[in-house]
Amino acid sequence: MKSAPVIDKVLVSIIGRALKAFTDEMSICMEKTTRSPILCEAKDFVTGLYDAEGRMLEQTENLPILSFSLGPVCAHIAEKFSGNVFPGDVFFHNDVFSLGNQNNDVATFKPIFVGDTLVAWSATKGHMADIGGAVRGGYNPNATEVWQEALRIPAIKIIERGVLRQDIWDLIFANIRLDIVQEDMRAEIGACTVGERGLLALIEKYGLEVFEAHKLALFDAARKMMQAEIREIPNGDYKGEATIYFDGKTPGSTYQIRVTVRVQDDRIIFDYSETDPQTTGFVNGTYTSSASATVLTFLQMVNPDIPHNHGMVQPLEIVIPEGTVLNAAYPAATTFGNHLCPPNADAIIRALAPVVPERVTAGWNNLLCSLSTGEHPLRGDAYVDILFMGLKGGSGATCDTDGYDHIGMIDASGGILDQDYEMFEQMTPHRLVSHEYSTDSAGAGEHRGGLGVETRYIVGSENTQIVTFGDGDVEPAFGLFGGGDGTLNRIELQLPDGEVRVPTSKDLLTGIPKGTLYVQTAGGGGGYGAPHKRPAALVHQEVLNGVISLCAARDLYGVVINPNTLELDGVATSKLRS
Repeated sequence: MKSAPVIDKVLVSIIGRALKAFTDEMSICMEKTTRSPILCEAKDFVTGLYDAEGRMLEQTENLPILSFSLGPVCAHIAEKFSGNVFPGDVFFHNDVFSLGNQNNDVATFKPIFVGDTLVAWSATKGHMADIGGAVRGGYNPNATEVWQEALRIPAIKIIERGVLRQDIWDLIFANIRLDIVQEDMRAEIGACTVGERGLLALIEKYGLEVFEAHKLALFDAARKMMQAEIREIPNGDYKGEATIYFDGKTPGSTYQIRVTVRVQDDRIIFDYSETDPQTTGFVNGTYTSSASATVLTFLQMVNPDIPHNHGMVQPLEIVIPEGTVLNAAYPAATTFGNHLCPPNADAIIRALAPVVPERVTAGWNNLLCSLSTGEHPLRGDAYVDILFMGLKGGSGATCDTDGYDHIGMIDASGGILDQDYEMFEQMTPHRLVSHEYSTDSAGAGEHRGGLGVETRYIVGSENTQIVTFGDGDVEPAFGLFGGGDGTLNRIELQLPDGEVRVPTSKDLLTGIPKGTLYVQTAGGGGGYGAPHKRPAALVHQEVLNGVISLCAARDLYGVVINPNTLELDGVATSKLRS
C-alpha cells in the first residue's frame, strides 16, 4: 500500500504563499481589464481559489464584505452540478436565494482539472454597474420583492467545454441595460483563467498528491492559529445590540440586531436568534452577506497573519435564523443587505469590548451613499456612478492608535484611492467642486477617530436620477471607554432655483436638474479613551492642520490655544485639564 506524502512544513508555507500570489494576480487582472469604475477604481470585487468541494484555499479581499461570499456558492455549484462539470466550463451566479450576497454582485466560477479529475475552482465576484430590475444601477429603495431589484441568475453554465452558450449569454444580457456589464463579466472569466493557470503550474511542479496533502496541512495550521486566538477570549456569553434606522417604508422605523457571542474554549459562536424580523422593504440581509460581515468584523480582532482558507473559519459558527432582518426569506428584497454590516459590526464590538478591550475599535462611520445615473449630454449614452469618494468616513480608534481618516465603512474600507477625481469627471457629466477632510468630524479621545470628508459636485445632466442608500444620519459612530462620538452623515441637494432637498437615507430622487449642487458629509469615527489624556502638543498640531477647531480643542480636549497667535497656552491647559 502506498504511503501518504510526508508533510514538509516549509512546503506548506510555500504553497500557502503561492496561492495568495495567484489570487493577487487575479485581482490585478480584474483591476486592469474591467471597465466600470466600480470595479477598476473602487475594486468592488473579490478573487479566490477553492478546492473541489468549494472549501477556500485563498482569496484576495479588495472589498471586505465580499470576502466570504464565494465559498458557499462554490460548494452549492459543486453539489448542484455534480457529475456535470467538465474542463472548459464556466458558471455565472448572483441569486441571493441560493447563497448569493447581493444581486449586483455577480460571480464567475471556473472548474480546474488535472486530467479528468476536478481538483479546484477559480472564482471572482464583482459589483456590476447594472443588473436589470426596476431601477438602473440596481438599488431600488421602493422594492418589496426580489424581481423589482434585479435579474436573478441562479447557478448557470455559461460556457460548456470551452464553447460559449450564446443563447444563454444573450438571454442574460438582454435583461441588463449597460453593455459595459458584458465586458466586465468577460474580465471576470479572464481573471478566473489566470487563477487556473497559476494553480495548475503549482500542481505540476509538486504533484497532485503532494498538493492535496499539504493543502490539508495548510487548513490544519490556519485552524490551530484561529483556535489559539479564540482561547485568549474568556469563556462566556456576551451580548451586543445595534439599531437599523428606517426601512425605506415607514418613517421613524427601527430594527434591532441582537447577537450573543458565545466563547467555548477554542470555538466561538455568533448567535443572532433574537434579531428582529425582516422588513417589508429592501432593508434586509441575506445569510451570506450577514455571515460575511460577522467574519470580517471578527478578523479585525485576531492575528492578521492567519491564512485566509477553510481552516480559518472552521472554529467559527454563525447562527442567523431565516426570516430575520439579517436573513430574509424568499422572495424578499435584499439589495441593502451588504450595508447592514456596519450595525452588525457595532453589535459584535459592543459584545466583546468589555472582555477584550485591546482588540476592538470604537465605532466606524456608517454608510450613507448615493448612486447617480442619467444620459451623458456629450456622449449621448447612459452613465451610472456610485460616489465612492463621498461615502468614506473615518474608522474607529483603538486602545493605542487613532482611527484611519477617510477609509470608509467597516465592510467596504478602501480609502482615498477608490475614486479618482479626473476619472469621475470623465465617466460622468458632473464637475467636482471640492473634496476635503471635515474639521471636528472625528470623535474625540486619547486616540481620536478617523476624519470624515465633505464632497461637493455640480450635476451635469438634465433629469438626473439619484438614489440614496445607507444609514448614519441618526446615530453617529460611537466612542469607547470615554471617547467621543463621531459626526453624522448628510446629503443635501441645492437646486438652481434655490430649493434645497434633503433626501432620506433610502430614497429615489428623479428629475434632478443640471446645475444642482450636490453636498455630502461623511462622518468621522468614534474616539477611544478620555480626550484629556491626548497629548496637548498633538492637539495643538492638529488645530494648526485644521483637523480640530479652536473651540473643540478647548471644550473636548481641554487644550487652550491663543486665537490670535495660535500658540499653545500650557499654563491655561494644565489648569483647565485639572
